[in-house]
Amino acid sequence: MAKILIIDDDDKIRFALRDILEYENYQVEEARNGEEALEMLKNNDYDVAFCDIKMPKMDGMELLDKALELGKDTQYIMLSAHGTIKTAVEATKKGAYDFITKPPDIQRILVSVRNALDKTNLVTESKHLKKKVLKSIDIVGNSEAIRRVKEDIEKVAPTDARVLITGPNGSGKELVAKWIHAKSHRSNKPLIEVNCAAIPSELIESELFGHEKGSFTSAIKQRVGKFEQANGGTLFLDEIGDMSLSAQAKVLRALQEGKITRVGGDKEISVNARVIAATNKDLRKEIQEGNFREDLYHRLSVIIIHVPPLNDRREDIPLLIDKFLKDIAEEYGAAPKRMSPSAIEYLQQLDWTGNIRELRNVVERLVIMSNGSEITEAIARQYSMK
Repeated sequence: MAKILIIDDDDKIRFALRDILEYENYQVEEARNGEEALEMLKNNDYDVAFCDIKMPKMDGMELLDKALELGKDTQYIMLSAHGTIKTAVEATKKGAYDFITKPPDIQRILVSVRNALDKTNLVTESKHLKKKVLKSIDIVGNSEAIRRVKEDIEKVAPTDARVLITGPNGSGKELVAKWIHAKSHRSNKPLIEVNCAAIPSELIESELFGHEKGSFTSAIKQRVGKFEQANGGTLFLDEIGDMSLSAQAKVLRALQEGKITRVGGDKEISVNARVIAATNKDLRKEIQEGNFREDLYHRLSVIIIHVPPLNDRREDIPLLIDKFLKDIAEEYGAAPKRMSPSAIEYLQQLDWTGNIRELRNVVERLVIMSNGSEITEAIARQYSMK
């Protein structure tokens, strides 16, 4: 049942609103002034609050400011007997959901409440989904190396600083990029991923910057590039060490000027995308060999986060195995299998050249090939062979 707070110094208004809302089976509470309402808002959760603007002690606009600072999901519907467009605009700019003039029309109240509740539900669902996403991309491990990675993410995520993520294939660089985006103020905007190694060099510029119709043989219509798609959000350039030098030059210009030009076009398009890059290569060595631009390297590497290989964090393997067993069971719709301590110890001793990706594949193989609910050391020895 939705919970609604009525804040008004007029007894008749409070009574009338309560009568209307309780008839619709809403749970209703009342406050006679702003100070009383603020205490109630601090100590309780409300889905919607009707708030009069003209009140003694603390007016509705001041209360709205202080209530929004509480960070709760309550939607505020402002009430005023002297409503003007200017007041309504000011209230909505501050964060009010709606503005209704007195005496309030019954249908107008009910429609506003229903719409406000829909928004509350969407906000709650969005927060739930965000937590679910963060859980699904959790960085598992308590090793010192992983703790440093997590600490770096917490520090850099709230900023707009560009990040270069280094580390071997399969170590979790993409996961780090997703965490940075999810914990940033851009998290409600898209995270656009580009695998620079998977796109032919002759197509990478079109992929990143888009193209105009007719700019080349197969350009049958205009295409929006990844930089534009990521506008306001984050652009993740994976394996940037494999990008062609011509594309590197255009990426550098985009970072310097915040503008791009589509292939075959001459119009400059402003873009605001935070760029996170990742590579498994030694870019310093690539610079010396003439394969990577040094000026682009310095633009990308404001912050460098190194993701260690699994062989350097073997103490995290038991935690990773436990996560993979649960994830695989959920995917297969079955109860999670257990792995014997001796089997885990055996897997900790192997050489994980494919890192976390390889470990995940091996665990899935053991789940499939094992009988019963426990994966024994014998099974691990038999089916983990490379």
